[in-house]
Amino acid sequence: MASESTPPPFTTLGIVGTGAMGRGIAQLAAQAGLDVMLYDVKEGAVHEAKAFINGLWQRSVEKQRITAEQAQHYSKRLIEARELAALDPCDIVVEAIVEKLEAKQGLFSDLEAILSQQAVLATNTSSLSVTAIAAACQHPERVIGFHFFNPVPLMKIAEVIPGLRTTDEVTQRVNALGQAMGHFTAQATDTPGFLVNHAGRAFGTEALRLLGESVADPATIDRIMVDQGGFRMGPFTLLDLTGLDVSHAVMESVYHQYYEEARFRPSPLTRQRLAAGLLGRKTGEGFYRYVEGKQQMPDEPAIATVSPCPVWISQDDPESAKALTALVTAAGWSLETGTQPTEQALCLLTPFGEDATSCSLRQGLDAKQCVAVDMLAGLDKRRSLMATPITRSAFIQAAQSLLNQDGTPVSTLQDSNGFVLQRIIACIVNVGADIAQQGVAEPTTIDRAVELGLGYPFGPLRMGDHYGATRIMTILTNLLEATGDPRYRPSPWLRRRAALQMSLTAA
Repeated sequence: MASESTPPPFTTLGIVGTGAMGRGIAQLAAQAGLDVMLYDVKEGAVHEAKAFINGLWQRSVEKQRITAEQAQHYSKRLIEARELAALDPCDIVVEAIVEKLEAKQGLFSDLEAILSQQAVLATNTSSLSVTAIAAACQHPERVIGFHFFNPVPLMKIAEVIPGLRTTDEVTQRVNALGQAMGHFTAQATDTPGFLVNHAGRAFGTEALRLLGESVADPATIDRIMVDQGGFRMGPFTLLDLTGLDVSHAVMESVYHQYYEEARFRPSPLTRQRLAAGLLGRKTGEGFYRYVEGKQQMPDEPAIATVSPCPVWISQDDPESAKALTALVTAAGWSLETGTQPTEQALCLLTPFGEDATSCSLRQGLDAKQCVAVDMLAGLDKRRSLMATPITRSAFIQAAQSLLNQDGTPVSTLQDSNGFVLQRIIACIVNVGADIAQQGVAEPTTIDRAVELGLGYPFGPLRMGDHYGATRIMTILTNLLEATGDPRYRPSPWLRRRAALQMSLTAA
């Protein structure tokens, strides 16, 4: 029995809207022991949803994940509500209808006349303000965001977003419900994009900026982020999977809701491609072409083997220089160790946030000999290099051949401040740090939510610790100085903790 200090658990959950999200929430709620009442304005939609959910449970029986008795028990908990008024027994109703403010406000106003005053109204909105939805209600204190991700049973996270008037008791009860449904509940403030969509802004927008600057093509950027960054898929593969009709709308929504915050600035590239109908997998072509649903990834450019030449390595970053020295030695190429290279030497630079041009000039080197190597993630799975606009082709080919000597793939970029990996990683960390600075969620919640909701190898704050907050600061500072673009201004959370040599996850 619940104590006086523990809010009572929910027993009957209503679902309005039985599409993919509504079905998933209904499935989890039934499995968690709740009676689930389903309502949809579309005739036959509830019947289809019940058949779909029961089919999933039947397959689980066949795979011996659950028993036939469990499946039958779960199925009995799914109850059709033939009209909205039939939801009156529910102590919580979750709406999963069209993503329009007026529609959600109208629905909740109607539900207030049906449900008891103790019942909770939860919205599965992904981008609208919970406070704005609640503003149309007589009792906004019982309205809360309860945002799941698709597919609901597999994405083990639910965002719990109290509005400005939501009571602590409602928040506690919904948190407990999400956990009872087997999900990690990420409590976040009612800000644009909430937590996960907010944290995910940098991955795609910075990749689009790189593409817009002709630093590399989509395939090269994707390969770098998968091989060097450890991401499950590259940003352009992800944009094609999600569909630009969805992704571009979210980019613009978060950008405008934050009053044109530079960190979230969308790219004109997606608007153009949206207008052309190049949405991604669903249209057979996006940033890639798809044949029978299979992505057509272009072949990597061939790398010619050339005769070894002397190699001089900048000592600008001793740790990076040590790793490159080991690679050159293992390849059997001769190494120059003087303070300045000879005219015959390939000069390898290791900039962070600089381009090859600025790095070579700062060190007083002949830019015609210089090639820069990205050392942020080491040299294990892929190597990225870039040359100045005047680097001789013989030295570029030599660098490619040297870095590919052991068969590790090599990506060659146009000269750019921060390569590909450095720029995207630094922006991800910076946005995550600013989420912490704004108090949207606790640091540990930010990281866990991003790992579960976006599938990143680390949450943004752990990512900053992994690569080093000081190094991330260097990349951002150099990008800001070179471009003047405020999107690269470091978050105070990042700046202070880097200066104090603190973990970014420390509150």
